[in-house]
Amino acid sequence: MEDKNILLAHIEKLHTTEMGVGRIMRNLALDTCDVVAYCKAKILDPNCNIYRQGKNWYCEIDENVITVNAYSYTIITAHKVKHKFE
Repeated sequence: MEDKNILLAHIEKLHTTEMGVGRIMRNLALDTCDVVAYCKAKILDPNCNIYRQGKNWYCEIDENVITVNAYSYTIITAHKVKHKFE
């Protein structure tokens, strides 16, 4: 099974820590407290580019990258993509 499909098949396991909630809200400037639902929706978007490197999945969409641990399905962080000219 392709890595992307493994993550999508286990999307209900997606979660984060209390510290992760604060970090994701700050990094993406979100006004929602349900960052897990926000990240799930982004990951499930057909335009999301999902790939695995080592122990993490990286989900790129809307100039954001969501990092998910491949074993625990914990959303570690999310951040805006930095362009080289910035």
